[in-house]
Amino acid sequence: MSEHYDIAVIGTGPGGYVAALKAAQLGARVAVFEKRHLGGCCLNEGCIPSKSLLSSAELLHQVQHAETWGIQVGGEIGHDWKKIQKYKDKVIRQLRAGIASLLKGRQVTLYQGHARLNGPGRIEVTSAEGETQAIAADDVILAPGSAPIRIPGWPDDPRLVCTSDESVHWDTLPRRLLIVGGGVIGCEFACMMQPFGVEVVIVEMLPTLLGGMDGDLGDALKTSLEQRGIVCHTDTKVEQLAVAGSSITAQLSGDRSLEMDRVLVAVGRRANTQDLGLDTAGIDLDPRGFIAVDDTLATSTPHHYCIGDANGRCLLAHAASAQGVAAVENAMGTAHPFTAPIPSAVYTFPEVAAVGLTEDECHQQDLPIAIGRFPLGHLGKAMATHHTEGFVKTIRHRETDELLGVHMIGHNATECIGAAGALLHQKVKMHDLAETVFAHPTISESIKEAAEDALGMGLHLPPRKIVRKVATATA
Repeated sequence: MSEHYDIAVIGTGPGGYVAALKAAQLGARVAVFEKRHLGGCCLNEGCIPSKSLLSSAELLHQVQHAETWGIQVGGEIGHDWKKIQKYKDKVIRQLRAGIASLLKGRQVTLYQGHARLNGPGRIEVTSAEGETQAIAADDVILAPGSAPIRIPGWPDDPRLVCTSDESVHWDTLPRRLLIVGGGVIGCEFACMMQPFGVEVVIVEMLPTLLGGMDGDLGDALKTSLEQRGIVCHTDTKVEQLAVAGSSITAQLSGDRSLEMDRVLVAVGRRANTQDLGLDTAGIDLDPRGFIAVDDTLATSTPHHYCIGDANGRCLLAHAASAQGVAAVENAMGTAHPFTAPIPSAVYTFPEVAAVGLTEDECHQQDLPIAIGRFPLGHLGKAMATHHTEGFVKTIRHRETDELLGVHMIGHNATECIGAAGALLHQKVKMHDLAETVFAHPTISESIKEAAEDALGMGLHLPPRKIVRKVATATA
């Protein structure tokens, strides 16, 4: 007879383990399944390892340019890549242990192995040793995550053509690195690699970097990256890759070619839906190959939910965690839609962050909008700390005064965006944001200043010119 649980969660990434903890907190008997390491991609190949490496890269950059701050550094400036990797691995182990402790503390049963559905409410888990066990549950929450997309037909030698999964664990650094894709992952890796002496080239087929975010952010980031020595080819395709010995030749559109030592493919992610047994439970996929869900995160099969990357709604760790809580609440109580705005955070140099509608999205919806802007270089904190790059852009509905979006590039942008996200979640008016008191001197003051500018109320910008049209008298 199979073991029975109130809720079963497949996957222990930031969505799955949070869902398991929430279900246990609400009194459910919970099982969670993981075939690899606790924490999913975010902890083991994504958010955490990349931020660990980025922190070392930025510190190295600051030391290399310490003279700007009036600091004299004697001797040769270098780095120990093995030591940097060792610290990253230590952080990963600590966080894995933390998740295991949390699950144990909530009395969540962990099954280690490959889990797949075998009909509605039925799960089979196979251990690494090949032993299979049957589990039953009243409600199932799918959190299988996603994986990097690989380009069919391209060389598949992981020593030369890699994805982010391999790149955060490189034993050695290349001298020349081609990054295919100028989205979030590609731009973060470019910033990570360049301070260590790697010659970095980004090739992006779209006209701007950070496709999907406000276009002004991508344009500004390209300028900043190029100032750091990172070559950015936008509106360009990689037509072909060919391996020649220990190097790679990339043929670009426009009859250009590059010879590189390693390639990082960062062109997007696909849902981990293979061998999950979705067909046995009648669970549908959407046209993109993600698990189709409604606004309550329910799939096409009753009592089955999908959260995180695999549903394709927002491929971000914090979105997965929030959806995990919502799915559990919907499974154990009255169904309610998940509508919280999700902020985006990009850990480039400088950082990029956004929440809400972009200017293009507003135009596509024919919304009457007013734009506010404030350059970080006008802030006392930015000038005092040598972090004057960037700006904040706010978007206001002209007729309702509702705050529609906040977009930011600059120092600590990923920390500042939380305030904007909280206000957007409350559906505040732009006047509410403009009247909010921010501490001085801070970078976050720029959000208030941009809100004031959207209202024509700014005091720390030159007055806007008002052009008055005079009607011409007719005979």
